[in-house]
Amino acid sequence: MLAVFVNTLAVLIGSAVGLLLRKGIPQRITDILMKGLGLCTMYIGWSGTLKGENTLVLILSVAMGIVIGEGLDLDDKLNRFAQNMEHRFKKNGEKVSLAEGFVTASLLFCVGAMTIVGSLQAGLSGDYEMLYTKSVLDLISSMVFASSLGFGVMLSAAFVFVFQGGIVLLAQFIAPLLTDGVIAEMVCSGSLIIFALGLNIVGITKLKVLNFLPAIFLPILLCPLLDLVM
Repeated sequence: MLAVFVNTLAVLIGSAVGLLLRKGIPQRITDILMKGLGLCTMYIGWSGTLKGENTLVLILSVAMGIVIGEGLDLDDKLNRFAQNMEHRFKKNGEKVSLAEGFVTASLLFCVGAMTIVGSLQAGLSGDYEMLYTKSVLDLISSMVFASSLGFGVMLSAAFVFVFQGGIVLLAQFIAPLLTDGVIAEMVCSGSLIIFALGLNIVGITKLKVLNFLPAIFLPILLCPLLDLVM
């Protein structure tokens, strides 16, 4: 869990620096910066989807994941949490939604390939190298996003800790199911979610991306099941 603590701290520090820098950035620059970050997010997501090996697993994972996510309404629950925090912390005249910053940063920091593979490696073999590398990247990313999206990015550190820590702790229990193929499909599903997040950032869509989240874990069940059937 040490690497999870380090990653969480990196997001907190990076966000704090970004909030300080934010005061000197004109609004028009912030707006353009967000569009650029959205395009970069789409690229990261699309690149990760190419690691998938079975399109049927991806389709089933996304379809079933959306049904589960919509049933639980994960997006609404986390947004309500962020909005409650927003009432406490948002300053008068501030244009950026704390909820938007929280949800965007939480997904970006938690559903990518490095999160999934790095957390599994940490839980299975105690190899923290990938999570340490991710911590450096998140330190830089949180600076940039906090300068545009505000305090919600710092708040996402809590989600990073819970999400990554949960995968690390569960890894040993699900180890027999984690074949290379399963991990590849988990990465593919997570990357597709990141691509959808990029579409939201750019302003093309308004998808409830958090409701896609269960799709990341469904390949653990679907891959062995399809191997038996096909």
